[in-house]
Amino acid sequence: MKDSLQPGITFRHTFTVPQNKTVPALYPEAEEFLVMPEVFATGFLVGLIEWACIRAVNPHIDWPREQTVGTHIDISHEAATPVGFTVTATVELIAVEGKKLVFAVEAHDGKDRIATGRHERFVISKEKFDARLEAKRRADGDKPTTRG
Repeated sequence: MKDSLQPGITFRHTFTVPQNKTVPALYPEAEEFLVMPEVFATGFLVGLIEWACIRAVNPHIDWPREQTVGTHIDISHEAATPVGFTVTATVELIAVEGKKLVFAVEAHDGKDRIATGRHERFVISKEKFDARLEAKRRADGDKPTTRG
């Protein structure tokens, strides 16, 4: 992490909602999702907010050797956004607690504020993270499988 990783960093990220980011596209395997309205899905909204936070802090860490992973999200999804609308996610880093980063987040679709809340991320070493993940995979391979 660089000394510049301090509260007050802000970032705005815009994204035009395509058909493949709507509720039916979230889990096309789920019949329940397929019959829902074709509006920007909450799951993709969360991803957009994470993307904005990542882009906000990448200049302030040793990216890509250091990266951030989402650890907590607390947002409201307040209004539906149709396909073709442009969503602007605005994020502000409000706290740096060791490797934990806390953001205030908001999203707007040009007509309505569609989301507001907080998001937490954690700075990781990509190499160490990947090593722990591989160890987890190997340990799982050693377990007997049960079928029922």
